[in-house]
Amino acid sequence: MKILHLDSNHPLLLNQLNDLGFTNHEDYTSSKIEIEAKIADYEGIIIRSRFTVDKQFLDAAINLKFIGRVGAGLENIDCHYAEEKGIELISAPEGNRNAVGEHALGMLLSLFNKLNKADKEVRQGKWLREANRGIELDGKTVGLIGYGNMGKAFAKKLRGFDIEVLCYDIKAGVGDENCRQVTLEELQEKADVLSLHTPQTPLTTNMINSNFINAFKKPFWLINTARGKSVITEDLVDALESGKILGSGLDVLEYEKSSFENLFKMDEPKFRWMRKGKKTNLPDAFQYLINADNVLLTPHVAGWTVESHIKLAQTIVDKIKAKFC
Repeated sequence: MKILHLDSNHPLLLNQLNDLGFTNHEDYTSSKIEIEAKIADYEGIIIRSRFTVDKQFLDAAINLKFIGRVGAGLENIDCHYAEEKGIELISAPEGNRNAVGEHALGMLLSLFNKLNKADKEVRQGKWLREANRGIELDGKTVGLIGYGNMGKAFAKKLRGFDIEVLCYDIKAGVGDENCRQVTLEELQEKADVLSLHTPQTPLTTNMINSNFINAFKKPFWLINTARGKSVITEDLVDALESGKILGSGLDVLEYEKSSFENLFKMDEPKFRWMRKGKKTNLPDAFQYLINADNVLLTPHVAGWTVESHIKLAQTIVDKIKAKFC
């Protein structure tokens, strides 16, 4: 079986697949059109987020038996059409769930204790103790939307705190000893913190909008380590300005390209943010975020640890081996 690797990954993925008898080819630079021209020669592909695997691509891949996505989400693949063609879809949410859980907790504690703001001020020679008085997580209610691999990992990290953890999920019966499943209405009534752990779907795109935010009974903190397009940035900024959202930790942004490798779509002038080495033409909402002391930003790296790099690759190998060896 021949496998085409479209994104670089940990070397163990190639090495172990070679040892299992697969023929592995790498192509990290050709255009999508160039890949489509030769994809009929392959029974498997390994991809992260380089481009969208759509109907046209799948129609060209006449011998394809599986797609391995080295990550959790499958939104860059036309899953329904692939399944119609009998193509096995393999992803690896087990590989980076621990990393995401730790990152979400780190963001939350940093926001509560103003660590980013305080660090910046001390480096500037400012010693402002009262202005950096933090708050404690104990006694709070943390609400999770989405309780799959990532949500469960975050809830597990929260076990050491004296808090209530609630979750809302479209699937019934997902609650466990770490989290009580509730209705969305109960979550919005009780939550002091909201953390998103949902895939990108039509249901979750633009989910966090003004109406959704204003349905919360109390001001709350927002953590998003899921998908940027779940949050309408302008509505988030309005809520930050009004105090309805007290602060936000964002590992993802709605401005990201689908490949996750760049922030803005460089073919759209209004989204160009680096020109001749200088920042320019930033959307107003993003300008607000980068200047706000109660906002913490990271470049889609919640699941991007040294350990998850290994675990993601190993998970893909193990699943291919179980299915095709």
